[in-house]
Amino acid sequence: MSSSPVIVGAAQFTQHKKTERPLDPLSLMEKTSSDALSDSGALTLKDIIDCVYVMNLFQWSYRDAPGMLSERLGIKPKQASYLPIGGNTPQMIVNRTARDLAAGRCRAVLITGAEAIYSLRRAMKGDLVLDWPKSMPPDRIDGENKSGVDKIEELYDLFFPSLMYPLFETSLRASSGRSPDEHRMHMGKSFEHLSRIASQNPFAWSREALSAEIIATPSPDNRYIGYPYTKYMNANVDVDQSAAVIMTTAESARLIGISEDKWVYPAGGGDFNDVWYVTRRPCLHQSPAIRHAARIALQQAGLTIDDINIFDIYSCFPSAFEIARKEIGIPDNDPRELSVTGGLPFFGGPGNNYVTHAIATVVDLIRKDPSRKAMVTANGWYLTKHAIGIYAGTPPRHPWTDRDDSLTQHAIDAEALPLPVEKASGSLAVEAYVIRHDNAGNPLLGTVVGRLKNGSRALAVMDADPDELLQMEKIEWVGNEGEVRYDEAVGKNMVRFNVTD
Repeated sequence: MSSSPVIVGAAQFTQHKKTERPLDPLSLMEKTSSDALSDSGALTLKDIIDCVYVMNLFQWSYRDAPGMLSERLGIKPKQASYLPIGGNTPQMIVNRTARDLAAGRCRAVLITGAEAIYSLRRAMKGDLVLDWPKSMPPDRIDGENKSGVDKIEELYDLFFPSLMYPLFETSLRASSGRSPDEHRMHMGKSFEHLSRIASQNPFAWSREALSAEIIATPSPDNRYIGYPYTKYMNANVDVDQSAAVIMTTAESARLIGISEDKWVYPAGGGDFNDVWYVTRRPCLHQSPAIRHAARIALQQAGLTIDDINIFDIYSCFPSAFEIARKEIGIPDNDPRELSVTGGLPFFGGPGNNYVTHAIATVVDLIRKDPSRKAMVTANGWYLTKHAIGIYAGTPPRHPWTDRDDSLTQHAIDAEALPLPVEKASGSLAVEAYVIRHDNAGNPLLGTVVGRLKNGSRALAVMDADPDELLQMEKIEWVGNEGEVRYDEAVGKNMVRFNVTD
């Protein structure tokens, strides 16, 4: 099919940790974009790029990153977009671009992003002096840049993913029936596979293969951040990495002489959001959005989950990885590897652009064996925004169209619970919890999501000292009940449990 979208160029780059004159994020994007153009083998590809998408930068933003990048590359796109926050964005943009290309709304598209947080932190410590272009707030963000937390979640300091994802994990752990120690090692074994994959990936930030025991056991080098997650279970944003992919149609690729052995087809895709605010989701260890996105993407490709040879399951934290695996329908004992990169804790988590690296890696693997079929999942905010893509060496069974999936999204949204009770009292049954730790690994504060006797949900701070918090980390606390009250002085609910040794 001449209008079938194809990826024709892909590149990624990891900047060496000891680089004395490190590239800034814009220059990293310039490098990988240029490399992706070269990868296509067609000098004239640059002339037909009419759309540029740049991922939102965590650090060191620019007044107009897509415009500045286009100027450096010598391209003149009709549309140059700087996108909202979200790890789902690269795959979501591939899905959107595939529809636009198929409909003739564009001819060729560049998708890229980068972070150089590691070098920035080196400079802040005085280890080097940066000669980067001035950082400025962006003139615009193209698309809705809605916060991932509501006012109640923000009040309980749940903005940071390292404190929100443990809520999913403790809920998931309780549903599994595993004890805290059993589940700790379950998480360790899962991420041991990722660490091993990263150790063999030349683009990975961390190349040391870590054992399940090391990953799962708190230590001075691997402290708890938000219990039950150790440092090695958290996405690592302290990296310098960039990736880029270029898409066009089979017809355009043929016209400008791009060899078909460079073509990789986006064969299916799906994009859904879970109930937007975490504390309004009916179940904290499920994701209807992932389930539906996977189903629809596979249907479009004309495949089943058994047909997929290659996966990259988004792995910012163990719960994201595990919940996605379950919702997609990948069995516990499935022998297939579930990452091509080594995952965000070990390969690296360059802000919103990690999935571009996963896609670039998938492109390379399918080029080497066009019979392979791949699935890439992407996740934004707190298991909130989801995009899934299927990739293959052949066109999709069902063409890319402006499909209307709104009924499915409306059905997901309709399951939202009422707002949590701001001033709660009575008995509170724990659904999930997180215990945040200081930089020395000592427990500081616990936060609970629970249900009152009338079924309403409430958030509360644990009224517990550090010794009690340590004790609470040793046993399963989901299902326990405590007395909750609203504390006018702190403006939050406080819950007291009967903690015994």
